[in-house]
Amino acid sequence: MTDELRQKLLDVRTEVGKAVVGQDGAVTGLIIALLARGHVLLEGVPGVAKTLLVRSLSAALSLDTKRVQFTPDLMPGDVTGSLVYDAKSGEFSFRNGPVFTNILLADEINRTPPKTQSALLEAMEERQVSVDGRSLPLPEPFVVAATQNPIEYEGTYTLPEAQLDRFLLKLVLDLPERDAEVEVLRRHAAGFSPRDLHAAGVRAVLGAEDLARAQQAAAGVGASPDVLAYAVDLARATRVSPSVRLGVSPRGSTALLAAAKSWAWLSGFDAITPDHVQEMALPVLRHRIQLRPEAELEGVSVDAVLRSILSQVRVPL
Repeated sequence: MTDELRQKLLDVRTEVGKAVVGQDGAVTGLIIALLARGHVLLEGVPGVAKTLLVRSLSAALSLDTKRVQFTPDLMPGDVTGSLVYDAKSGEFSFRNGPVFTNILLADEINRTPPKTQSALLEAMEERQVSVDGRSLPLPEPFVVAATQNPIEYEGTYTLPEAQLDRFLLKLVLDLPERDAEVEVLRRHAAGFSPRDLHAAGVRAVLGAEDLARAQQAAAGVGASPDVLAYAVDLARATRVSPSVRLGVSPRGSTALLAAAKSWAWLSGFDAITPDHVQEMALPVLRHRIQLRPEAELEGVSVDAVLRSILSQVRVPL
C-alpha cells in the first residue's frame, strides 16, 4: 500500500509536467508541502508559470480548489467570507469565502495591503475562521498555495513576518533554461493552452483519502537523535550569523523536520538522513530569516547565508 501511495504522488508530478516545463523542483516542493500539511509561497517574476503550476497540481488531484486574485482593493471578507443580511428572515447569515476549500490559490498575494494578507493568518495556522464569536473549521486537507512577485516590483507589499512564518516552504521559480523555454514554445505551437488543462491531458490521479494516508505515512518516518540535533544546530546557527538580524525560530526547526520527513518518504526512505535535511534547508528556512541592513547593502543574499551555514555546521555521521 505504501509503495502504491508513493507511486500516485509521483504520478501527480508526471501529470503536472504535461502542462509545466522546467520547474521540476517546484513541483516536488508542492507535493512535499501537501504531504507535510504545509502551505507554500511561490516567488518569481511574471511569466514563469507560478499560477499554471498550482492550477496543474489542482487538476492532478481530486480536491476542491478556489482561486483569489489579490488586488489593492481586496477586503479581508472577500477571502474569509462575510455576514450577509437576509431581508426575509431579518437575520444575518455567514457566507463562506473562497478560503473554504482544499487548495486555495492566493494569486499575487503581495499585491494587496497587509490587512488583507493577514486575513489568511488564522486560516493558515488554526485551519479555521472566526466569525461572530464562532469558530468555523476549514475542510481537510487545507493548503494555501500563494504566488508573489519579487518585492522589488512596483505595487507590491512585504508580507507580515508572522504570516511568512506560517508558510512551510518558499519556492523560488527562476527563468527556464533555453531547452525548457524552447519546449514551452513547441507546446504552444502545437496548440497547448494554459486555460485548458484537460486538453493538455492533465488528469486527476490522487484523491483526499489517498492523500490522507500518504500524509500519515510520511509523518511516521523516523528521525535519529543525531539528525534531530543537526536540524536544530542549523536553525541556531542562523541566530548567530553576523549577516542575520532575525534568525530561525523553533517553528522553523519543526517545519524543517516535517519537510525532511515528507521528502524522505517520497524518496523511499524509512528515516530521514542529513541529506534530506540539507536538501530542504533552503526552501524551509529562506523566508524565516531577516538580514542586517549592512549585509543587504553589500549584496549578501539569504540563500548565500544558508549555504555558508550548511557548509560550516557539523554533519552527523
